[in-house]
Amino acid sequence: MDIKQKIEKANEEAVRRLTSGDPVLVDVAPAGEVIPGLENKMITHSGPPIEWGRMCGAQQGAIIGMVIYEGWAEGPEEARAKLEKGEIRLEPNHHHHAVGPMAGTISPSAPVWVVENRAFGNRAFCRQVEGRQQFGEFSKDALDGLRLWRDIWAPTLREALQKMGGLELNPIIIQALQMGDELHNRHSASSSLFANRMAIAISEADVLKERALPTLQYLAGHNLLFLGLAMACGKAITDPVMDIEYSTIVTAMARNGTDFGIRVSGLGDEWFTAPAPVVDGLFLPGYSADDAGFDMGDSAIAETVGWGAFTIGGAPGILTLVGGTPEEALEYTREMRKITSATHPTYRMPALGFAGTSVGIDIRKVVQTNVSPIIDTAIAHKDPGYPIIGAGLVRAPIECFKQALIAFSQKYNT
Repeated sequence: MDIKQKIEKANEEAVRRLTSGDPVLVDVAPAGEVIPGLENKMITHSGPPIEWGRMCGAQQGAIIGMVIYEGWAEGPEEARAKLEKGEIRLEPNHHHHAVGPMAGTISPSAPVWVVENRAFGNRAFCRQVEGRQQFGEFSKDALDGLRLWRDIWAPTLREALQKMGGLELNPIIIQALQMGDELHNRHSASSSLFANRMAIAISEADVLKERALPTLQYLAGHNLLFLGLAMACGKAITDPVMDIEYSTIVTAMARNGTDFGIRVSGLGDEWFTAPAPVVDGLFLPGYSADDAGFDMGDSAIAETVGWGAFTIGGAPGILTLVGGTPEEALEYTREMRKITSATHPTYRMPALGFAGTSVGIDIRKVVQTNVSPIIDTAIAHKDPGYPIIGAGLVRAPIECFKQALIAFSQKYNT
């Protein structure tokens, strides 16, 4: 075969693996028990590798919060001093089969969703989603939310999940897409569907009332509950696509508020980075573009598997959060077909004639068309200590894809 045939064959295999993923929620467990290589005095974070001194304000704030939460420091000043001395090890989530929203911080005692891709036997992990600490706030109230997750909500969900023997997530994903979710920033349907299943499981598990009732309230009141599960699904689906020789399919897009990075199947675990872009969006009262940090989070794993802004044409309700018109949303979704290799056989969008979602971002097509993947995302403050301040749309820097294509050409002599 010539090089083009080798690439096409490799990409067919990559798409086969992407579209045959079978994510199942199997546990909610402390990260230190289940995430490979997560050691004591270690915090993992979103995006490509970055040292403490280059981190944006929101990511530094979130890590300070985790140091206090773990009891490694009593306050922000002590936490910052330890971090500046390198006493706390910092590594990307993606290096540990994990993902995290916004700052993406995961520490050993923090419970994570554990999703197994039963088609390939691999597991992936994601922390819970909330609107404060993951955006860089380290107040007592913000950290108390993490403690409730650790002490009440996660153990209750774990007990119920063990009683039911795991929960298949593809049926929820398929139904939620048909109900108007895009599975990145709109999870109204998926969160409700998941909450319904877990409410029954909690009842059947005979969980103590003092834990069951607060957990049911948590499930009922969290419209973004399923985001952490969707992110773990995305990571579980993409990990088997890594290291396919000659494949030009993207396996990760992630940002840390300083750098935006991508990984490519045929190039293994190497990162190709460019400066994180500015998000064009809508702001909560009291905030403006002057307050905003740059794009941040591992949640673009959603777009990597064809959700998020790739399906925004089928989820117009998200526009009240990120801005834009229904016509623009449809155009974004159609445009993503230009840079992907296939459509998904079961993830479908009623608003587009039940067309499958676009999957398999191809670095060649991105560079050839000059069309960069679009992502819908939340916005964090540029300084530490703040909760969410808005949401919007952003384009992945095309420089990442150009770098990757050059590296691909050098590796495979194309």
